[in-house]
Amino acid sequence: MSKEKVVLAYSGGLDTSVCVKWLQDEKNLDVVCVCGNVGQEETGLDAKKQKALDLGVLDCQVLDLRDEFSDEFLTKAIAANSMYENKYPLLSALSRPLLAKKLVEVAHEFGAPSVAHGCTGKGNDQVRFEAAVKALDPELKVIAPVREWDLKCRPDEVAYAHAHNVPVPEGANDNPYSIDDNLWGRAIECGVLEDPWSEPPADIYTMTTDPEKAPWNEPLDDAWVMTKNPEDTPDTPTYTEIEFEAGKPVAVDGKKMKLSGIVIALNKISGDNGFGRLDLVEDRLVGLKSRECYEVPGALTLITAHKALEDICVEGDLLKTKIKLEQDWATAVYNGQWYSPLKNALDAFMADTQKFVTGTVRLKFFKGNCHVVGRKSPFSLYDYGLATYDRDTTFDEKASAGFIEIDTLSLKTWAKVQGPSSAAAQA
Repeated sequence: MSKEKVVLAYSGGLDTSVCVKWLQDEKNLDVVCVCGNVGQEETGLDAKKQKALDLGVLDCQVLDLRDEFSDEFLTKAIAANSMYENKYPLLSALSRPLLAKKLVEVAHEFGAPSVAHGCTGKGNDQVRFEAAVKALDPELKVIAPVREWDLKCRPDEVAYAHAHNVPVPEGANDNPYSIDDNLWGRAIECGVLEDPWSEPPADIYTMTTDPEKAPWNEPLDDAWVMTKNPEDTPDTPTYTEIEFEAGKPVAVDGKKMKLSGIVIALNKISGDNGFGRLDLVEDRLVGLKSRECYEVPGALTLITAHKALEDICVEGDLLKTKIKLEQDWATAVYNGQWYSPLKNALDAFMADTQKFVTGTVRLKFFKGNCHVVGRKSPFSLYDYGLATYDRDTTFDEKASAGFIEIDTLSLKTWAKVQGPSSAAAQA
C-alpha cells in the first residue's frame, strides 16, 4: 500500500532537511520537495536537490522563479512603493506567496493531500505560507513540523540530524544568524542582533565576495553582504539614471533589460556605494516586536526613484490618496494576504495610478546616501510657467485673493462664533 504524499517547501538548509526525515519517520509520508530560486543564489541548487534525493524523497523540483518573482510580484511592490510601517521594502513577504503557489501546483501534480513548510511558530512566514495555500486550495492540509516537534533549538536539530543520517555542514552550531534572501534583498536576525542596543557587526563582505567565502558557507562574524561600509565606498559620487514605462523600470543608464536584471544591476551599483542598509524594530503579525537588519540596495533605490517620478506624473489628490493606501497594501502583504480580495482591489487601484508614470530619474550615490537629482517625463504635470518666480510666470497671483477668501470661509465663520476671540469663548 502506497504512502500518502506531502509536498515540502525545501531550502536545503538544516531546518527543511530535518523536516524531510521527520515527515518520513514521524508521519510515515512520502515527501516531494520544492526548491524555488527567487534570486537567493546562483549556485548550489543541484547539490541541494541531490541532498534531498539522498534523503529518500520521491522527487525534488528545483524551479527558477526569478523572472516570475520579478514580473508578477516585484512590479506590484514597486507600484505600491511597498514599505512596511514606512520603514523597509517587503522582502520575505513577497516571495512566500509565490513559493506557496508552487507548493499547491506540485501537490496537484502528485495528488498530495498535504503541503508542509519549515517555518517556526513565532514568525510571520508560517502565516504567509498557510494563508496563501488556503486561498489557492482550501482543501489542502498544511503540516508545520517545527511547530510540532520537540526540537527547541539549533543544537537539538543538529543532534536529530546526526541521529537520522541527515548531512550537517561543519560549524552548523556556530552560525549566529537567521538569514533569508532573495532578488529583492536580504533579511538578517538573531545572534547579537537580538539585543536592540548592539550595533550590527561592521566588518562586511561586498557583493563581489567569492561565493565560496560568503557568510552563508562559513561561521558568521558579520551581518552585511550586499553593501560596503560607507567609509570604503568611492570618494567621488556615482550617478545613475533609471527609466520607467507605466510605472515599471525598463532601463538603467540607457541599457534596456528585464526587471530581474535591473534589480541585480542596482544591487551592485547601490551596494558598492554603501546604500541600502536598514537596522530597525518591526511589529510582527504574531504580536511581538523583532529587531531586524535588512540589506535592500536595489529595492530602496527603485522605490526612491519611482516615488520621485510619481511626484511629477500623478495628480496631487490622487497621489495623496495613494500614499495612504500604500501602507494598507504593505500591511496586507506583510500579513500574508497576497491572494486576498483586499490586496487584489488595492492592486487595481495602484495599477490605474501608473498609466502615466513614464520617464527618467537621475540618482546620485555618495558615501551611503542616495539622492534624487533629476526627473523628467513626457507626461509631467510640473509646469515651469506656473512654478517659476521669474517675470515670465503664467500664474495669476491676483486670483489668489479670491481663492483664499473662499478657502477660509468655514474657518472664518467658526472663529466668529466659537473661536478664541468669540463672545462664546469669552463667556
